[in-house]
Amino acid sequence: MVKLLDDDDWDMILDQINEGKCTPFLGAGASQPYLPLGGDIAERWVEEYKCPLPGCRDLPRVAQFLAVRKNPMFPKNQIVREFFSNMKLPDFDQQDEPHGILADLPLPIYVTTNYDHFMFHALSKRHKNPKLEVCRWNTILQKEKSIFDEKFEPNSENPVVFHLHGHFENAQSLVLTEDDYLYFLVNLEKDEKKLVPSPIVKAFTGSSLLFLGYSLSDWDFRVLFQGIVMGMEKSLREFSISVQLPPGEEQMVNYWEKYLGDNGVKISWGTAREFAAELNRRWKEYQTKR
Repeated sequence: MVKLLDDDDWDMILDQINEGKCTPFLGAGASQPYLPLGGDIAERWVEEYKCPLPGCRDLPRVAQFLAVRKNPMFPKNQIVREFFSNMKLPDFDQQDEPHGILADLPLPIYVTTNYDHFMFHALSKRHKNPKLEVCRWNTILQKEKSIFDEKFEPNSENPVVFHLHGHFENAQSLVLTEDDYLYFLVNLEKDEKKLVPSPIVKAFTGSSLLFLGYSLSDWDFRVLFQGIVMGMEKSLREFSISVQLPPGEEQMVNYWEKYLGDNGVKISWGTAREFAAELNRRWKEYQTKR
């Protein structure tokens, strides 16, 4: 039997949201159906570029193959041209649209591993003044100025959208190939302060984390979990939630619940939109009771 969040879990996360101590992490599932999942892109590229990886849905692996066959920037430039040049914005007023619902919350920092600008636009539509910041995971990005150079402190009216794996307007910022992910992890371990500004690090370590739109098999989620959650002292971790699609087999459900649960992360099984709709309903009820 797949377990969902109970009322006590919801009370804990809503209290954290109310205090501004919740940091959402957005994965590809949060941007569906406006952008394809990585697995769909991988399958398309395998066929289009005759990659010897039949049926492969591992985008970093396929992108790595193309980077070697053509040139390192080819898959990054291609993903921007094919999927981000003319993307359509979601309807942020829908009752189950994740970005719009998250934008309604009084939070100072939003983290995304997506390349799109949906979270930024959702916050702008809610008449907030968001700032966009990209992780300095490579030497080229480290030469660019940061909004945090001026000691900027984000708050609920002036939030930051932190693009951990890059933003489509700068193809060099994208973490896409297998080598990119490995390089990202190595650099994060070696010098986190250079890659991630201190206000963002504080959000990682001093708030509840809400992972929304990830699959347990995604590179994005695995890198996040190993590089951020596992790097935190166990006794200092706040209650966190990961919204995941059920893996199918009951044995795997139990395995992942134990694995993540042992590290302070509670799983809510379902889609990003299902969770967003329930979060929207419960947040409105929470506000009326206060």
